Amino acid sequence: MDTVNRTFLTELFEAAVAAADPAEALRGHLPEKPAGRTIVIGAGKGAAQLAAAFEEAWEDPVEGIVVTRYGYAVPCRHLEVIEAAHPVPDQAGAEATQKVLALLDGLSADDLVVALITGGGSALLAAPPEGLTLEDEQGLNRALLASGAPIGAMNAVRKQVSRVKGGRLAAAAAPARVVSLIVSDVPGDAPSEVASGPTVPSRTGRAEAMAAIRTYGIAVPERVRSFLETAPEDAPAPDDDIFAHNEVRVIASAARSLEAAGALAEIRGIPAVILSDAMEGEAREVARVQAAIAREVLRRDRPFPKPVLILSGGETTVTLRGKGRGGRNSEFLLSFALEMEGWQGVAAIAADTDGIDGSENNAGAFADGNSTAEMRAAGVDPAEALAGNDAYTAFEAAELIFAPGPTGTNVNDFRAILLR
Repeated sequence: MDTVNRTFLTELFEAAVAAADPAEALRGHLPEKPAGRTIVIGAGKGAAQLAAAFEEAWEDPVEGIVVTRYGYAVPCRHLEVIEAAHPVPDQAGAEATQKVLALLDGLSADDLVVALITGGGSALLAAPPEGLTLEDEQGLNRALLASGAPIGAMNAVRKQVSRVKGGRLAAAAAPARVVSLIVSDVPGDAPSEVASGPTVPSRTGRAEAMAAIRTYGIAVPERVRSFLETAPEDAPAPDDDIFAHNEVRVIASAARSLEAAGALAEIRGIPAVILSDAMEGEAREVARVQAAIAREVLRRDRPFPKPVLILSGGETTVTLRGKGRGGRNSEFLLSFALEMEGWQGVAAIAADTDGIDGSENNAGAFADGNSTAEMRAAGVDPAEALAGNDAYTAFEAAELIFAPGPTGTNVNDFRAILLR
């Protein structure tokens, strides 16, 4: 890909990330000061940056704990930052969650709990219910990640196999008031779905969890299945009196980030359209649909005339078929590159706004009509790489990896297709 297109696509990504900057996102969303203590709890890949920004903005004494992914911590003056594993929980996450629960024990109605929740918090807050172990929760996460199920279905299961998800963490803080400040990384920005809603209850229960398992053929561990079939109660409902005085605010989202990228493109003279900020589905199939739109634009100037920037967000999924390296954004883009092979006038980026796509060191990758030829020249068959979920290897061989490092926020997938 030529330098001009790569630079422009990078600047679009940076504009999207800047729109979800923690300090900017917090502006105008600070809660009223309490008569008692202010406790901050948090979890997610952008939780530490959000905590640092909150400390700067909050003038009164504050204490608390936030849990973030390994490598994502930033210094805080008063708040403890603990790193743990993502996307599969580990012992560090389990111990950190116990510390959070202990911190919430014994609070009064005069106290305030500020919950800083961003994407990734579901794995970082590990607290299996009585009768299950951390190993059971790890096995469940692996099964969910391999299933290709949409995030809503995965969360329906996670919420029923936890002592903190599905609003239970907020319930543990009662009678203190809980104000949840949420950076959304889920399609539709439903706050109860971000990080499986530790402080925001939803109406999904065991019935929905079992339905999701059946519908998507999720190979949950037998001990987890038995627990779901015999668990004594569902997660608390949103209308439970225990949540009556709590507040929930979504302070940053994919929609706002896509709008920021579109505004930058307009300034540069490129009209921008946003397909959706809530796209879901198998990454490779979503790519084929967007490639069909791109070809129609290049060939017939419809549904949008050239030049145009096509933006989309949301959270696609990957059903694991092989044992390669890569995440959903890289898989999307490899499928897109195969569909656009040989076409001129196209350049694209697909990247996770938190800076990490899956478990590798990249946010995503770049592609154009020549990318697949460059992969073959480097000794990698792109079709075989896609079949084996090995998109990272293909893009690495063609020197098309996009690796900005941790960004400090997380509003999910960012996809930009430039058609000239």
